[in-house]
Amino acid sequence: MSRRRDTEVQSVTTAADARSTDRRSRQNRYLWMMGIRLACLPLAVVTEGWIRWVFIVGAVVLPYIAVVIANAAAQPSSGTIQSISPSGRPELPGTTHSDDPRDQNPSA
Repeated sequence: MSRRRDTEVQSVTTAADARSTDRRSRQNRYLWMMGIRLACLPLAVVTEGWIRWVFIVGAVVLPYIAVVIANAAAQPSSGTIQSISPSGRPELPGTTHSDDPRDQNPSA
């Protein structure tokens, strides 16, 4: 079982996000654009006038734009190291020193 941290952790690398994260975001953009295209197709049949041409252009042009955007992978960004203030963790109490000689000699 893993625990999630609520505190911010210092990153020691400037590595880019995982490729799976980039791929997932590109897939989501592509699916949204294809959903809009799917809506344009029946609307181009149902409507009349200039709006019909807008929907036709959208249905024809959106696949090209969606593929170009989906194939554009994110460029790695240069990261910076940010300082994090130390948290107020409880500390162990200090030791107490006694002047009693019996405390200093354990064999007595």
